[in-house]
Amino acid sequence: MSRTAIGCFARLTFKEAVRRKIVLAAMFLGVAFLVVYGLGLHFIHQDLIRDGDNQNVLICNQIYNFLLLSGLYVVNFLLAIMTVLTSVDTIAGEIDSGTIHALAAKPVRRWEIVIGKWLGYVVMLGLYLLMMSGGITGLTAAITGYKLPNVLNGLALIGLNGMLLLNVTLLGGTQLSTLANGVLVFAGFGVAFVGGWVEQIGSFVGSPAAVNVGIVSSLLLPSEALWKRAAYEMRSLIVDAVGFSPFTSTTSVPSSGMIIYAVLYALIALVLAVWNFGRRDL
Repeated sequence: MSRTAIGCFARLTFKEAVRRKIVLAAMFLGVAFLVVYGLGLHFIHQDLIRDGDNQNVLICNQIYNFLLLSGLYVVNFLLAIMTVLTSVDTIAGEIDSGTIHALAAKPVRRWEIVIGKWLGYVVMLGLYLLMMSGGITGLTAAITGYKLPNVLNGLALIGLNGMLLLNVTLLGGTQLSTLANGVLVFAGFGVAFVGGWVEQIGSFVGSPAAVNVGIVSSLLLPSEALWKRAAYEMRSLIVDAVGFSPFTSTTSVPSSGMIIYAVLYALIALVLAVWNFGRRDL
């Protein structure tokens, strides 16, 4: 029964997200972004060829690496926004509207509802990440021939970031209203974003206090730390030599311990969401 119920809730969650047009809007904007990115990259590549700058392979690869990371930075942001907007009321909204009473009727168990919804969102967000990241890397390879180093490691970390935010949003939905849940998750994401930049700039100017501020913000919500590590994994050779780029710093790289912390953070958030929903009075 469990596998059938989970699969059913996963399909219903996916269809509901599509019906509400959020996914379609995100897909439309994603395609528009890929078109703009592809055109811009094409013209830049043509200018490099016309001016003869393409003979300097190291410089060209740095330009292409910067453009690719810029594109993936946008993808990471869009994935985060889409994750929260699609899932913020998946439990809280159904509790407020009373829809949850029909879903939680016996013999369906409550944990099956949460896991089924989680699985539906994971599939949906995974497909979106593959479409956007595959489009950017594919366009770059087709136009310039440049291939991003360690791209699978980087995309795995971006995907983990989306899953982290999804689990936190589901946890909030079991305790808070839709509005409060959305405000809390976006506020946490904003704090982590600012803290990540404070840490990066602090490492560049040699300020241990600023670096510590960034580390503390990453412990509160390690979303920005995951992006910084993803950008570090996909960095160019020049970044190694300079030690700094707009997306990462080689002097303050989120450690493997921080990645493990993020995985445990996401797992605990999902377990707590299942537990909270199971004991909540509907």
